[in-house]
Amino acid sequence: MSKLEFNVVFFEVVSIIISILAFGAAFWLYKWVASQPSSNKRIAEVGKLIRNGANTFLAKEYKTLSRFCVVAAIVIFIFLPSPIWNGHPLGNILMAVSYLFGTVFSGIAGKVGISIATIANIKSAEASTKGIKPSFMSGFRGGAVMGMAVVGSSLLGVTLVLLLTDNTTALLGFSFGASSMALFAKAGGGIFTKTADISADLVGKVELGIPEDDPRNPAVIADNVGDNVGDVAGMGADLFDSNVASMAAALVMAAAIDKVKGGTINVSMVFCYAAIGLLASIIGVLTAKMDEKGSPTKALNSNTYVTMIIFGVLTALATVVFRFEWRIWFASAIGLFVGFIIGIASDYFTDDTKKPVHEVAKASGSGPAFTILSGVSYGLMSTLPSMIGIGISALAAYKICAPLGEGYAMFGISMAAVGMLSIVGMIISNDAYGPIVDNARGLVEMGNLGDKALEITDSLDSAGNTVKAVTKGFSIGAAGLTVIALLGAFISEVNGAAAEIGKELITGFDILNPTVFFGLLFGAAIPPVFSAMLMLGVDRNAQRMVDEIHRQFREIPGLKEGKKGVVPEYEKCIAIATSGALKELVPAGLMTIFATLIVGFIGGVQAIGGFISGNIVSGLIFALFMSNAGGLWDNTKKYVEAGNNGGKNSETHRAAVVGDTVGDPFKDTAGPSINTQITVVSLVASLTATIFLTFNLFG
Repeated sequence: MSKLEFNVVFFEVVSIIISILAFGAAFWLYKWVASQPSSNKRIAEVGKLIRNGANTFLAKEYKTLSRFCVVAAIVIFIFLPSPIWNGHPLGNILMAVSYLFGTVFSGIAGKVGISIATIANIKSAEASTKGIKPSFMSGFRGGAVMGMAVVGSSLLGVTLVLLLTDNTTALLGFSFGASSMALFAKAGGGIFTKTADISADLVGKVELGIPEDDPRNPAVIADNVGDNVGDVAGMGADLFDSNVASMAAALVMAAAIDKVKGGTINVSMVFCYAAIGLLASIIGVLTAKMDEKGSPTKALNSNTYVTMIIFGVLTALATVVFRFEWRIWFASAIGLFVGFIIGIASDYFTDDTKKPVHEVAKASGSGPAFTILSGVSYGLMSTLPSMIGIGISALAAYKICAPLGEGYAMFGISMAAVGMLSIVGMIISNDAYGPIVDNARGLVEMGNLGDKALEITDSLDSAGNTVKAVTKGFSIGAAGLTVIALLGAFISEVNGAAAEIGKELITGFDILNPTVFFGLLFGAAIPPVFSAMLMLGVDRNAQRMVDEIHRQFREIPGLKEGKKGVVPEYEKCIAIATSGALKELVPAGLMTIFATLIVGFIGGVQAIGGFISGNIVSGLIFALFMSNAGGLWDNTKKYVEAGNNGGKNSETHRAAVVGDTVGDPFKDTAGPSINTQITVVSLVASLTATIFLTFNLFG
């Protein structure tokens, strides 16, 4: 074994060790959260309802998705990477097994998140009676279990696939498994959670003027269940997918460069940086703290900054020690810095201390039409800085790395994506903290723990909403860079297949070519159609649930008045959300996959290049717009509820609630699902590159 060959095995072993350390940190955090005191019977009772509802939905969702995954694995076995009748069955078996491996890892990530979130919400709620610090630590460390488990399993999965198969195409199969599972999990969880949230708000707040988490509302438990299945399990699968896709794209290009130049230095660098990113997140999570008089928002953000600095310093040291290319280090550092800038831009448009929220609250005084109009306008405006940031990071990484030789320019972009997602362990920890403390706030209200505890959990919930905008900025920006890198991986796959069958290699896609332009237009149309299908699913499901809430208030004596001993039929609303989500989640995902295949068979690889490009640009704009507009409306509602512009139960408040109900499926269903949709398109294209090169009408 040569020294260069030893390097990559060394870094693969180190990656496995650090992944195991992450699992150890997750286990310790889990035990710490579980050991926190809880004795309130009412909170335990409601917490059990939430946990059972979340686990029931997840079991039914995974059962539905397992059928899809088995069918997909059979199709992959027959056709990918090349039709099995071509005489290379081992490659097809590796691809199918890698795909199933990716789906299983992604599913486990969601299950781990549900398991801890439904414990941490109870602990955080009860800790609020002792002060903000213990309540914050229970919520954050609960989220950190998810962060450590997701990133540990993504790094471990990628490392094992490459170590065992030594096949980067199998790595794309693993990534496709993670992406397809994430696409349906995020869509299904998003439809569930926003069905319940919208229904609870419209009937509870707008019609009856009762508090957000009033136990009289039949949809309130379904709403809390939704926080877990959408914002925890779905989000975990989403970021697991993004992390795997960024590493897969980087490794595909690194391996292609190493094959030409000899050695394994670039593959080693990818593993080294990814492992250091996870190590930095472990250190950041375990050292995170908050003072009793501190700000939860400041604590969450400072934890992120500390992790960023640790990653930057350790990767610089590794670059010196292992003689990696400094230009690639700069590319990854640019990605990380731009992720931070995108997060700040998203924060400006959604933070309730900033001008956009105040302006939308002011506009709400004139009615809901102005709430929607102003929110849409600011949401559209918010896309510019983020799109420019993604563009600048891609351009800078490309230009910095281009002098290193052929293939390095696109590899630089992929390493910028790896850099942006390097601290994904901390990002997930912050993101999962949000729904945990949101649930805790509801439990405090339903458990009658007092105004002081409610004030504390309101503060924690507000911080979760503010930080969520920053973390979503990171994830959307990283998705942008990742899919640009996947476009490079697609070109690598096409050229590898073209060289084998004697076809002309491609270097890029000319939009003046009508075949490319056809794909470009088709690809740009997919994100809006995909978004519409998901939001129509929420619309149809929410209407059914609103009817059920009205029925219960009408038919259950004493429910509306809150008579002692009268309890709503919570399980009916949970059942409506579950059945509707499972019914609606599959069509949108299948539409995305079939559209990619149709374009490929019509126009070949040139049309697919245009298709991916159009899908990237349109998808990023829609994801940013819907995420930021939804966050803006959510925090406008909270800003008004805090006593501004008329306060609760005013006309301004009613208009702000309407804005929030529109924004809910924007920010928590369609917006984040688009990240996964564009990744799925890119991976399907890369995996089927050989087929499109051989079989097409006009390519």
